[in-house]
Amino acid sequence: MKFEDFKIMATAAAVPDHVVDNDQLSTMMDTSDEWITQRTGIKRRHIATHETTSSLGTAVANQLLKKSGLMARDIDLIVVATMSPDYLTPATAAIVQGNLGADNAVAMDLDAACSGFVYGLKVVRQMLMGDQRKHAILIGGETLSKLIDWHDRSTAVLFGDGAGGVLIENAEKSAGSFRAEDLKTLGSMGQYLTAGQTGQPTPFTKDQTATNPFFKMNGRRVYRFAVNEVPQSINRALAQASLSVADIDHFVLHQANSRIVERIAATLNVAPEKFPVNIDEYGNTAAASEPILLNQLVKDGIIKRGDVIALSGFGGGLTVGTMILTY
Repeated sequence: MKFEDFKIMATAAAVPDHVVDNDQLSTMMDTSDEWITQRTGIKRRHIATHETTSSLGTAVANQLLKKSGLMARDIDLIVVATMSPDYLTPATAAIVQGNLGADNAVAMDLDAACSGFVYGLKVVRQMLMGDQRKHAILIGGETLSKLIDWHDRSTAVLFGDGAGGVLIENAEKSAGSFRAEDLKTLGSMGQYLTAGQTGQPTPFTKDQTATNPFFKMNGRRVYRFAVNEVPQSINRALAQASLSVADIDHFVLHQANSRIVERIAATLNVAPEKFPVNIDEYGNTAAASEPILLNQLVKDGIIKRGDVIALSGFGGGLTVGTMILTY
């Protein structure tokens, strides 16, 4: 028997307890609730105080095991998509694996920024192909608050912390869950969104300027990239699957900015109701945003078994990724 498809068995999410609303940010910098809400759609965000990317990821993984009825020893692969890992090494996925006691699982991180969850789906699907039943946990997790200059209102108001994930089982090709994918990287535009510059000058370096770990973003260029590239990516995936936009029940997009989501819906000529948003509560959580939203929609009964969904992420790299699947 060949397993060349996959099925999402369970979804889960975890966010820090501490909530920072726009009014609190207005006491820290020159901004206001009205300014943030009108430009981004964000009202509040969850910010880690004691949580880490690995602790949030572990909470998600434990929920997934409980919901699926599997044991930690049943997991063959753990992938964490993140741009804000606990360490450069060990990988956050390795920490999660150790926390779970999932000794049979291969574990690794993947960094494609805000496209990380879709890129992770691609990696997991490929790695689960074979002639044996296998299970994987894919997590998108971020603690972006540690990469933010909390005096820079152009970036500080945008981001939040959290994690979401799915438990995936491989399936026969006839299952028909996977429909199509489209991944694209525009590395020549990477300088428009950077964060987490690592390392310090050595005694042998002429330039002794300290590295800058904080977010730097050209908002206009990133906005232009998103509203142009995402609809094209979705259309390419639709063509590959021989589907039209009318065949998609839900578009689960990266929650970067409510204006971007609205513009993408308008470009595709799709009713905004098919583009759910939760950015008002969580802000931009990068690789975590799609699985957090997916879990919310499944939990609320909005996404049901058999629904066709288009997941699309976009952001640092610059990267864009779309996957169409039947839930």
